[in-house]
Amino acid sequence: MTTPPSTAYRDAPLVVSGIGVVTPRGDRPVEAARSARPAAAAQAGDWFDHRARLGPRGYKYLPAASQYFLAAAKEALADARDEPEHWPAELRGAAVGTNSSAAALHEAMDRTVLAEGAAALSPVTAPYFSINLFGSRLATEHGLKAFNLTVTSPRVAGLESLETGARAVAAGRAAWLLAGATEEALDPAHAGHADSERGAVALVLEPLESVRARGGRAYGHCRVRSLFLPPRTAAAGRGAQRARQLIDAALTAWGAGPAGAARVIAVLDGSPVGRAVAQALGPGAETVPAGAGALEPLLQAAGALAALPGPVLVVTAAAQGNLALALLTPAQDAPAGPAQAAVPAAPAA
Repeated sequence: MTTPPSTAYRDAPLVVSGIGVVTPRGDRPVEAARSARPAAAAQAGDWFDHRARLGPRGYKYLPAASQYFLAAAKEALADARDEPEHWPAELRGAAVGTNSSAAALHEAMDRTVLAEGAAALSPVTAPYFSINLFGSRLATEHGLKAFNLTVTSPRVAGLESLETGARAVAAGRAAWLLAGATEEALDPAHAGHADSERGAVALVLEPLESVRARGGRAYGHCRVRSLFLPPRTAAAGRGAQRARQLIDAALTAWGAGPAGAARVIAVLDGSPVGRAVAQALGPGAETVPAGAGALEPLLQAAGALAALPGPVLVVTAAAQGNLALALLTPAQDAPAGPAQAAVPAAPAA
């Protein structure tokens, strides 16, 4: 990141001004978030045509996950009515989270090398041994020169792309952010193939004043905090209590109290960490089965933002201990100071 610090919008509250969703479950955020994840056996060609989504030339040899994210970003930018000339390229940044974008491709590369040698690798796909390249086309195509980050933490990577990008904006490295998640199905031989995810979600975030000045739509504020709950602690008798302490501390730091009845969406698996977080949130949380990657939490956040009458908390966790919270609040709510509660009170022990 070589952009000189800019203080003009460093303290301006960011809002989500554009949402792009591209999934086999549909492209409308609310409907896609509420629909069941399709079987992993479905092929990308059954629902996604890069020529129709992106154009007839220049995209054929990109990995599917890169195509998905470019298509989602295209939708988000159109939804935001983006005006590239409003922000210098040096103040526009991007961040993408992923877990399995490259998994099947890398396994295919391994098989090729073992069977035929490295010389048999395709020069078109070989560069994608680097996970950082999956989001690089986005930055070059849209002139995003402030930074271009890739985050890969298990399950929380999509939310962490928002957190990391917002931190860079707060540090003066940019004033505008495009962040999201993209995933492609795991190889059929992979143990997690049945829970594979396909598709992408992209969000445009910018200062509220900028959105209002051009008459755009501000869906709401999105603040993210990533945490860690050690699996050994989660499996112990006080795992749920520790999870609750972490969640309450994050909400307190945001000025949101721990009591109330606002909506909570929990994207969790059946691991000790997932069970501890579910117990900490209590029966009032809406539980959504986690997929193998980092797409579902961000899809749930996009669906909530698209129809946001009040505060919503999206919580996700991975078996490895990664834990992330996304507090979504309407744009008219001030991002600083006391906010409405966004999580039910902890159930009595």
